[in-house]
Amino acid sequence: MRHAFRALVLAGLVVLAPAAGAAETATVFAAASLKNALDNAGKAFTARSGVEVKASYAASSALARQIESGAPADLFASADLEWMDYLGKKTLIRAESRVNLLGNRIVVIAPKGAAAADVPFTAEGFAAALGPDGRLATGEVNSVPIGKYAKAAFETLGLWGGLQPRLAQADNVRAALLLVSRGEAPLGVVYESDAKSDPGVKVVGVFPADSHPPVVYPFAVTAEARGEGAAKFLDFLKSAEARPFFEAQGFTILGPNSAR
Repeated sequence: MRHAFRALVLAGLVVLAPAAGAAETATVFAAASLKNALDNAGKAFTARSGVEVKASYAASSALARQIESGAPADLFASADLEWMDYLGKKTLIRAESRVNLLGNRIVVIAPKGAAAADVPFTAEGFAAALGPDGRLATGEVNSVPIGKYAKAAFETLGLWGGLQPRLAQADNVRAALLLVSRGEAPLGVVYESDAKSDPGVKVVGVFPADSHPPVVYPFAVTAEARGEGAAKFLDFLKSAEARPFFEAQGFTILGPNSAR
């Protein structure tokens, strides 16, 4: 009996050993515009720390609602303040971990081979670039951050009434980018970082900074984060070592105490 019990214990240890030695992970839910920069930063972080980064990219609105519904995210990175505030009010993030880490610009893009080199921010300029039937691709204007920024900018510039019927509203900024890159839309509104990520598009206009709220990317560890992997990854993202990954994609570094 003693030998049988010892055999069972040893068998149990064999089963439990992989779990005890399992690699630490950090599951990140991040705005689609962060994909290139975070993928590169995640690889560097894993190489130095051994913590595996698993990232899921979509519109900030969709990700925030998934977290609200119980999706197992350890770190949330939003493309605007509103969706981070949304989770904060529901105590679904660790408030002390929240940091406004990055900034960005919103730009007008066209397919790389398009004739237009510059689109004036006038009704006539957009009408000429869009042609009689062309659509302007951006995110859904009531929930997706890039769409909300675009709507605010067009309203400020007095262009919303004419452009609103011409919009092709996508689920996230990368979907809007793809419509332009494929030539399915003659113009799009995306972040500058997205334009840098796709050689199939070119920037034909940069929105005035005062035409829309500042583009701010807040990051925070979620309330239900498992282990310390997410906190470690966030510390890395705030470090000087991570700056090149963001700057190479066109982001600006706001710093942990930014009030933007």
